[in-house]
Amino acid sequence: MDVVERIKAEIGAQPVVLFMKGTPDFPQCGFSAQTVAALRALGAEFKAVNIFEDPELREALKRYSNWPTYPQLYVKGELLGGCDIALEMYQSGELQQVLSSAGAIGAHG
Repeated sequence: MDVVERIKAEIGAQPVVLFMKGTPDFPQCGFSAQTVAALRALGAEFKAVNIFEDPELREALKRYSNWPTYPQLYVKGELLGGCDIALEMYQSGELQQVLSSAGAIGAHG
């Protein structure tokens, strides 16, 4: 499986996928930590992919998404954006709506 196929497989594995530096419990950059905090505050279910564990994927994803930085948040296979966009959407309530419609947040939200 080539790296683009692996990216597509990761993105398709769950409705919400976060490519980040580190892990949700041990993020290795502030932007990744803030994005995880927003997702967790909403009670979202998401898959986290530690880009440090796969240097080939780390480089290829930048080209695939045409987005130069991490974290990268995908919802239903589409790039939502990075930390700034995720936090803006979180503050406006839009992130909750998007995640809810993707089935990543229970009806209690």
